[in-house]
Amino acid sequence: MNKEVVLRQIGAKIRALRTNKKLSLTEFSDRLNMEYNNLIRIEKGRTNLTIGTLLKICHVLRANLPEVVSVEGANFEQSEEREQ
Repeated sequence: MNKEVVLRQIGAKIRALRTNKKLSLTEFSDRLNMEYNNLIRIEKGRTNLTIGTLLKICHVLRANLPEVVSVEGANFEQSEEREQ
């Protein structure tokens, strides 16, 4: 599993948790003090999240970090560059 797949899965979990809490993107971005467009990139898995950002998201969603970041098949493939 590569990083892009993991980021998409985490973004999908964040979106699902947000919609279950009935938060709009605008309301969610306001609560996070984050730009709307950044949040869209996070939910689509197009940006690498920091731990700080993940913790803020978990706090607003009242979710545990493991709940948000656990993904299926999280065995990361090493790139050929790393193996050399």
